[in-house]
Amino acid sequence: MPSDTVIASAAAAPPGPVRAFWNAFSENRGAVIGLFAVLLICVVAALAPLLAPHDPLEQVKGATKLPPFWVEGADPRFWLGTDAVGRDMLSRLMFGARISLFIGLSVMVVSMVVGVALGLAAAWYGGLIDVLIIRIMDLIMAIPSLVLAILIIAMIGPSLSNTIIAVTIVYLPRYVRLVRASALAELSKDYVTAAKVAGVGPFRLMTVTVLPNCLAPLIVQAALGVSDAILEAAGLGFLGLGAQPPTPEWGAMLADTRDLMLSHPWVMALPGLCILLTVMAINLMGDGLRDALDPRLRKS
Repeated sequence: MPSDTVIASAAAAPPGPVRAFWNAFSENRGAVIGLFAVLLICVVAALAPLLAPHDPLEQVKGATKLPPFWVEGADPRFWLGTDAVGRDMLSRLMFGARISLFIGLSVMVVSMVVGVALGLAAAWYGGLIDVLIIRIMDLIMAIPSLVLAILIIAMIGPSLSNTIIAVTIVYLPRYVRLVRASALAELSKDYVTAAKVAGVGPFRLMTVTVLPNCLAPLIVQAALGVSDAILEAAGLGFLGLGAQPPTPEWGAMLADTRDLMLSHPWVMALPGLCILLTVMAINLMGDGLRDALDPRLRKS
């Protein structure tokens, strides 16, 4: 029957690119869990002004160092207790998610945009420009990331915006070298030669023809770069070189409460747990993106 043939051919039709990507991504259960965890953290961060029960900077008199709800002596007004000066921990953690995600996303976007531009330029022009760009990137990578970030902050001063600048410089070489290597591999292929023969200009050739074929590893690196930036910013905040008090940034919250680590451990444990869960969720999601975007890693 013709109708049976149509149904059979429709059933045998390969899935679309979005469906195929999701099928490959969802094979990794950890990646799916990480994705939903990241989405939950993003929703909490975006709706922090509505969800937070208190002002994160408000110091409630007579409510200092209150324990969370599972500890005897907790105050029902403060589910996760308060810090040394009476600020609600739950509210500060929610607003801290906004700051940490903002830092991670800002560093990723700026590093990727600048890295793509420099990587494509190095691959296309070659020669002295290529050597100059790569040697500068090698110089940046030769210095331990935290040490370099501290050095940059020492020169430009500690603040949230300067933290983003410092961490962006630290992670820029990853994107430059990745894009350059991918672009060099693509430039030797026939479709690029055909585009050159057709008269495609250098800018259009690199951005429209070559760059889309370099996006798969770049997307994976961008996802993992967010978690690295959050960790780096938290480290700078803990050292007092990142976001400055009373800003509710997770690393700065760890630094503010380190004197209470033994007497009131939850005050320090909660920001650390938020950093751990956020970074773990992003890394799990990044692993799933790598598996889905690289055909060699897909299950047969």
